[in-house]
Amino acid sequence: MKKVLIIGQIIPEPTSTAMGRRMLQLIKLFQSAGAEVTFACGAEPTAYAVDLSALGVAKMDFPLNDSSVDAALVGLAPDVVIFDRFVAEEQYGWRVAAQCPSAIRILDTEDFHSLRLGRQAAFKRGKAFKPSDLLTLDIAKREIASLYRCDLTLFISSVEIGLLQDVFKIDRALLQYLPFLEPQLASNHLETCMGFEQREDFISLGNFAHEPNWQSVVQLKKEIWPLIRAQLPNAKLNVYGAYPSEKVRQLHSEKDGFIIKGRAENAHEVLSKARVLIAPLAFGAGLKGKFIDAMQVGTPSVTTSIGAEGMSGNLPWHGYVTDNPQDFADKAVVLHNEKVLFEQAQRNGVKLINQLFTLSEATPFIEKINAIREDLAAHRAQNFIGSMLMHHRLQSTKYLSKWIEEKNMGK
Repeated sequence: MKKVLIIGQIIPEPTSTAMGRRMLQLIKLFQSAGAEVTFACGAEPTAYAVDLSALGVAKMDFPLNDSSVDAALVGLAPDVVIFDRFVAEEQYGWRVAAQCPSAIRILDTEDFHSLRLGRQAAFKRGKAFKPSDLLTLDIAKREIASLYRCDLTLFISSVEIGLLQDVFKIDRALLQYLPFLEPQLASNHLETCMGFEQREDFISLGNFAHEPNWQSVVQLKKEIWPLIRAQLPNAKLNVYGAYPSEKVRQLHSEKDGFIIKGRAENAHEVLSKARVLIAPLAFGAGLKGKFIDAMQVGTPSVTTSIGAEGMSGNLPWHGYVTDNPQDFADKAVVLHNEKVLFEQAQRNGVKLINQLFTLSEATPFIEKINAIREDLAAHRAQNFIGSMLMHHRLQSTKYLSKWIEEKNMGK
């Protein structure tokens, strides 16, 4: 594995989203395995995009519906191609298959989009979500088709892998668990964190452009924060998140202690000063990076079953998990007020990081890639549905893209 190509829709923004940070972990993982990494994208970098050159990563421009990408793929000749979410595979997968047939194609889901959007739709209808609801979603048909067209698909949550096997009956050989890859925390780590007495107030953290985070803030404002303030009338909630819109800023209220802060340039810094992270997530998917950050700086949290999904295994949470608003508020107040419970939650967080989210989790992934490379033809032969979808896709998506290219040239 000498050359790895990552194709994304945007250049990663590690200070904006946990998924941006996750992509950097993937890049470093491949580099540590001795691979040269190239990142291809059709969009211009934003003000918050990571400096790829500083990471030793080459940057390539991959304009949409442009045959120049074909020549770039042939010239690079990657051994492994990673698609950053299924839309990137839809846009470029057929070109990769045509120009680099021997390259291993890997889909990185970040989170299972269909699950998140299915839960979101159920939430907005005021109904309970059922896994079987996924079978009716058009986006699920797209995402699962993308998965089949690839040789391997990465999932950050083991819960999602189970769902894919149970609901869609997908062969486990096509699925790979790869959670956040964090450095181990030392036995004396909590001694380096700010203590109970040094901290104050509550914090909420999450990119506002991500609908689950926005709805979480709405839930805090309308229901949970008033319940907390009834018990702690002088408490404040500092609400951080990238890309705050006007509707977010309108929630700001000094008199209620509901403070909209906007983007956190350093998530660890703002989290380390707070007593408790509160995140009443009503829907979502994947793993939530805010809790990893909180564990690393010793900040206990209160969240919902959706928020904690796939993040604790059989280990106790670093705080509390509850779906009842009054209980949520009560547990947040208890963590804020009781030093013994606060410090126990801190210790739980260290255990979660050191047992579930370590670099050793990457070993099975690298071994899987090597095993596929040994006999790629045999691996693909076991995936007949993927071969069938790729055959039809090359006849449909390919010519749609070429039609768009011709149309653009005629302007």
